Amino acid sequence: MFDPMPHVSPFDINMAVDAGFDQIFPYDNVQQEQVNGLVQDAIFSRGPAGVKRTGIFIGGRDIGIALNMLDAARKAMVPPFVVSVLADPSGAFTTAAALVACVEKQLKAHHGDELKGAQAIVFGGTGPVGIATGVIASLAGANVTLVDPFNIDTALDKAREYNARCGSTLVGTYASSDADKARLLAQADLVFCTAKAGIQVLNASVLADATQLKVAGDVNAVPPLGIEGIKRTHNGEPLLHAVNVPGAVGIGALAIGDIKYKLQNALLASLLSAEEPVYLDFRAAFEQARALV
Repeated sequence: MFDPMPHVSPFDINMAVDAGFDQIFPYDNVQQEQVNGLVQDAIFSRGPAGVKRTGIFIGGRDIGIALNMLDAARKAMVPPFVVSVLADPSGAFTTAAALVACVEKQLKAHHGDELKGAQAIVFGGTGPVGIATGVIASLAGANVTLVDPFNIDTALDKAREYNARCGSTLVGTYASSDADKARLLAQADLVFCTAKAGIQVLNASVLADATQLKVAGDVNAVPPLGIEGIKRTHNGEPLLHAVNVPGAVGIGALAIGDIKYKLQNALLASLLSAEEPVYLDFRAAFEQARALV
């Protein structure tokens, strides 16, 4: 487990144990330029057959760094000495994939619609989960706006960076007041709430301004929850305060988290079961999340 932060996440360590790995070796403070040497030390020690019982997990807090480290790990392989690699920094890829897949399911179930062409807003859109959510939804065909709570330049910069990196078509903006949020919400079909835990992003007053909202998903499980009226266990229940769109439904953090947990477990397990090496990021996470929901 390679992590550029001072500590490898205990969450990820537990997930790896539960996925069937017998030995876990966390490496913290790993720099990108060190990945090549670490990977080759691991693969050359076990032989072409034994090396298949090794997998590499890349964590951290920055999804750009994680994607760079994943690419460095792939380039370090020397066939037939190859292993599989999964990147999931801060759980962003699996959380985002679960969120978008859950919203997509409810969008189809309640409205008969697809992600393609939908107007989607990502609140907390410049954090790791928000960016990953935006990229996944955009690549699935949605028109996605990343929202920063304070700074439009941050949102614009993140949109440009990940459009160039991932081929998405994100746009960026900011919303520092309820009035700003209400204007965005009035034109949204979908809301993805990925703000920091314990922060209410959309209150009842703002939700009352929604005119075409279909589905809202909130990954925050710490009170106050991100969207007023959505309970943690909600999974397609009516969105209480969206009074002008009675068909709108909400998805809470525990419903999304259930898919996220199953998803990360499945991806980690696949590092051991794949006959040929796999290199997994948000794309693989979303494909598997769609299957899980």
